Amino acid sequence: MGSEKKKKADAATMTKSQLQAALEKAVRYPHKHVHKGRLIISPKAYETPDLETNLAISPFSILDCTGSIRIGPWCNIGPRVRIYTHDTLHLGQRPLALLEKEMGVLWQDKEIGADVWIHDGSMVLFQATHLPDGFVLGAGSVLTKNPGPFEIWAGNPARKIGERKKMAREAIETFIHQSRFRLPEDTGTTP
Repeated sequence: MGSEKKKKADAATMTKSQLQAALEKAVRYPHKHVHKGRLIISPKAYETPDLETNLAISPFSILDCTGSIRIGPWCNIGPRVRIYTHDTLHLGQRPLALLEKEMGVLWQDKEIGADVWIHDGSMVLFQATHLPDGFVLGAGSVLTKNPGPFEIWAGNPARKIGERKKMAREAIETFIHQSRFRLPEDTGTTP
């Protein structure tokens, strides 16, 4: 049973080498001529007994470090997630490419708290600067403003659809063991 629990916990986290390899692919500096930020991982991400890290960051995500991004412990950033710290100037009626060449881009830093989960295909735009502890962003969502702690947001643009409330372990176990939809046994063969 002990090794089974460890396997389940490891599935949602990465080793140090897995995390490093993922970050080498995910971190981008698209406007380093304007500003080159840093990716800052909380030291608490490396302090969990029996785990090398308590993070999961997909190598298929994009972490735009034009501004700096700080990521807290226990975070999960899914595949195809894009986190932007810059925005293009959309002012006036001259060609935007000329405006960017002359003036650069807007940039600011981003703080991602502890236990933040950003699901597959979501975007966190320049305008959202603080993703507080316990925040969850649903798959395919576009976040344009700062949420509250332990809130669940989804949609385009994302809006609050729920919140993570305190729940007794027994209630969680009851929920997990509820009957779920299953295909009939005679549905055919598998390839």
